[in-house]
Amino acid sequence: MDRPTATRTAADMREAAALDLTACDREPIHIPGAVQPHGLLLVADPQTRTVVAGAGELEALFGADWLGCSLDLLLQQDVAALAAAVSAGPGGTTLAAPLGHYDVALHRAGAWLLAELEPAGAARRSAAETLTWLDAITAGLERTGTLASLCERAAAAFRALTGFDRVMIYRFLDDDAGCVVAEDRDPALDTFLHHHFPASDIPRQARALYVRNRTRVIPDVDYVPAPLRPAGFEATDLSDAAVRSVSPIHLQYLRNMGVGASASISIVKDGLLWGLVACHHSTPRLMPRDVRAVAAALASALARQIRAREEADDYRERLALRSEEDVLRPLLLAPGASADGGLVQVLRTRADDMRRMFDADGFAVVRGGAVLVESGTLPAPDALADFARWLSARNDADAFATRELATEWADAAHFGAHAGVLALRQSDEGDLLIWTRIEHVEEVEWAGNPHKAVPHDPDAPLRPRTSFESWSETVRGRSRRWTLEQVEAARRLHRLLREARTAAELRRLNRDLERTGAEKDVALAQKDLLMREVDHRVQNSLQLVSSFLAIHARDAGPGAVADQLLEARSRLSAVALVHRRLYRDDQIETIHLSRYLGELLDDMKTSLGDDWARQMSANLAPVLIPTDRAVNVGLVAAELVINATKYAYPGGTGPIDVVLEQHRNRLRLVVADRGVGKSGDRVGFGSRMMAAVVQRIGGEIEYLDNGPGLRAVLTAPIEE
Repeated sequence: MDRPTATRTAADMREAAALDLTACDREPIHIPGAVQPHGLLLVADPQTRTVVAGAGELEALFGADWLGCSLDLLLQQDVAALAAAVSAGPGGTTLAAPLGHYDVALHRAGAWLLAELEPAGAARRSAAETLTWLDAITAGLERTGTLASLCERAAAAFRALTGFDRVMIYRFLDDDAGCVVAEDRDPALDTFLHHHFPASDIPRQARALYVRNRTRVIPDVDYVPAPLRPAGFEATDLSDAAVRSVSPIHLQYLRNMGVGASASISIVKDGLLWGLVACHHSTPRLMPRDVRAVAAALASALARQIRAREEADDYRERLALRSEEDVLRPLLLAPGASADGGLVQVLRTRADDMRRMFDADGFAVVRGGAVLVESGTLPAPDALADFARWLSARNDADAFATRELATEWADAAHFGAHAGVLALRQSDEGDLLIWTRIEHVEEVEWAGNPHKAVPHDPDAPLRPRTSFESWSETVRGRSRRWTLEQVEAARRLHRLLREARTAAELRRLNRDLERTGAEKDVALAQKDLLMREVDHRVQNSLQLVSSFLAIHARDAGPGAVADQLLEARSRLSAVALVHRRLYRDDQIETIHLSRYLGELLDDMKTSLGDDWARQMSANLAPVLIPTDRAVNVGLVAAELVINATKYAYPGGTGPIDVVLEQHRNRLRLVVADRGVGKSGDRVGFGSRMMAAVVQRIGGEIEYLDNGPGLRAVLTAPIEE
């Protein structure tokens, strides 16, 4: 028989689901005011443990006087210690000792202490048998290779445990609808495998209770609720009570499916409801508390295996994406990739790999309205440019991802069949990397028409669906989903591209800096060469003048003229010596004053003759001084030595000591003799020249008694 079909967009489905949920979420299913008649409920004061209300056939078990009795007396045990261990809220349940054929559990509900009694199973497994069975089943689950095979084996295990006609592994989807991913059933029953169920079938407050209570049983869908009595306790919160009465809408829903009894075991992964183990039986069937406890333990083991499979799948996908990034990284960071085009060239060369990396149908790079790179099937260039302008105007994160572009962009029709988009915006450069996926038309098989019974009137009575015949629906307008790993990989790629552009810009700046540095080095070398040439020429000129002065002094013979010529030659030697050192050394900004003065004294010894040379001594400390200041100090030193030779020992020779010292940032030059000392106030050319030089270097000169002789002391800063 052909199944009815319909075509709807994803947006239509969301609108219908919203209507369903708005209606169904109004029902207060946690305060039904009644219990299922297979169990009993006692409501007591937690302090006095006096029973104040109850539900079910209490008279059959406790007699007519149960109301007002002590809970200890009714349950035939000391409840005080157990009651103290019961905490309010989810999980606040403790088991008491059985009472006859009933299992007993205690809960806290607001200000009350609840005791619920359920029929115990006819045959209980021992703890060893239960653990052995669970260990074997868990080992089988661990051996499965895929999520699908894991769920199939789990469905068979739950059916063997519960004995129900049909057991389904029901998974919640992103839109809160559900899908049967595995099934184990009586061959006489129709299948619900791969059928979808709308979100309204399990409203929000029911999903919350499935997380709070991991097992839920309805032994007979045709039961008559047993209300809480006496009146006034209808609003008691029965969230944690296993015998809590069920919504009449849900009971009718099950009857419409042809179900006589049902049970649900929650699959909770990381604190969230991943899905349910849904059990259906065609006739009434009880699931005792001990079986429910084993089922809950098995569901926890299943949740752990589901998490392991999903994490393994995520890891494999993440590893594949990382491998592609590792190939791309050296290409983007290579010296050949530059900010003005090299990166685009790398993306153009690797365009097909970039498209396959994200399992996309198309890949493009758009800049300024122009498509620079393209691979695969893409929308028209004008549509890509329009999308780039639209996305640039949004204040989004660097990565934009959607499987339903029409829900984000009003002009999505320009993209044609491309419903999925993953985009990276390089805001600094204006580039946009776009991956597209073509619309994935889905054939969704529903268990009945999920839209037929949607109540559009919010005040209308709630009613369940009446048909669960297979009903197919074609869903359009969305592509395959972008996974979280793909979106995160896109963000990493965005950071890599930014890093590549930064590296390229740094390389460009370094090249410019190196070129500027090389040009500066060439200019400095040329300047140094020119300075050496100038110094060399000046030195030759000074040497020539010095030779002329020596010749004229020799020709003049003994007398005042010859002495003056020799003094001029000594002063000139002080200047010429600096130029000789500049020409010889690489360092021209500074000079070693001690070495310079030593060579200057050697030249003066040569010009003054051997008699004076034997009388002169020097004790010079190493001092580094700017070249121009060294010339000035040399002129003063030469003048002081000449004065000592002229006036200290009239008509003869005698000792002359030259000392150079440094104290912090100042120098001290001493020229001392042991002659007749200073007599008179002679101020000749030499004295005037020396005073001018001392003033120029910011120093001062003192003439002290050397006992006997004269001690001339020059003190000056080493630098200006």
